[in-house]
Amino acid sequence: MLLDVPLVLGRDATGKPFALRDVCPHRAFPLSFGQFDGKTVECAYHGWQFDAHTGQCRTIPSLTDDSKLKCDRIYAGSFPCEERDGYVWAYMTNPEGRGLNELPPPPPELPTFSPAYKIAHLYADLPCGVDQAIIGLMDPAHGPFVHQAWWWRTRRSIRAKEKRFEPIPNGFRMSPHAPSANSAPYKILKLLTGEPATTMIDFVLPNQRFEQIRAGRYWLSSRTTVTPIRRDFCRLDFCAAWNILPWFPIVSFIINVFGPRFIRQDTEVIKKQAMGLQYEDRMMLIDDADRQARWYFELKAAYQDSLRSGGPLRHPMHGPVTLRWRS
Repeated sequence: MLLDVPLVLGRDATGKPFALRDVCPHRAFPLSFGQFDGKTVECAYHGWQFDAHTGQCRTIPSLTDDSKLKCDRIYAGSFPCEERDGYVWAYMTNPEGRGLNELPPPPPELPTFSPAYKIAHLYADLPCGVDQAIIGLMDPAHGPFVHQAWWWRTRRSIRAKEKRFEPIPNGFRMSPHAPSANSAPYKILKLLTGEPATTMIDFVLPNQRFEQIRAGRYWLSSRTTVTPIRRDFCRLDFCAAWNILPWFPIVSFIINVFGPRFIRQDTEVIKKQAMGLQYEDRMMLIDDADRQARWYFELKAAYQDSLRSGGPLRHPMHGPVTLRWRS
């Protein structure tokens, strides 16, 4: 399921992924209970068969030879999809899966900066709406309280921060800067590479956070997405690629061992926050520490306005801004 739309996913005989609405247009039976021969999905209720990519009906076994019903005019909902970076991206233009009048945009791609690199994937289920998950993703002040650890931060490590932000298309950027001095992973990176590191963080509508860390010829690039499955349930996906000492598994260890713990801490906070949101769904956004959350909501509103008017998106940021907080 994605965006409250039931989906049946698979790969055809050539390995190409497909995504159909998991509802047979005949009697609304889930197509996922049926069979697949590498080309067509067969409904388990009456044997109707649908092209895996277009959703076009190919066969209705109950039809007689003299039937005037043209089954090729019947479609199950279908969604264009492509594979990138180990994920299948479905283009969800409408919940019915109706055909498109134009080609969909290419799926997002994780930026990489050399031909050879390692890659890792993490995920977590988040029992909350997409807005709560996204503003939690960009919140800079919770680290010393939620992610307390010797290898990350503690309450004693809280210090003043000052970061420059700038507008980018459909989002905003934390401009390239030296990483936080109170984070152990960045210290390890400098120790391993012998190079001073810089980091840059982008948020792009509707749901993507990119981070690039550079240290000389070494780099680490990550993307975190929050995908709404239902109105009250999301999935977080983290994908990272790097060329930092590929022969020595220190980065892989940090991501695959410390990363899940980091994500579990955020998940526990979201579960507990959901208890309070049952009684009070209005949130107080204060000062510079919550400014990114304000930009997110303002960007969403500006995007909706641009769709209604047909005009360009009016970005809430008019130029570079410096934010200050403590964390």
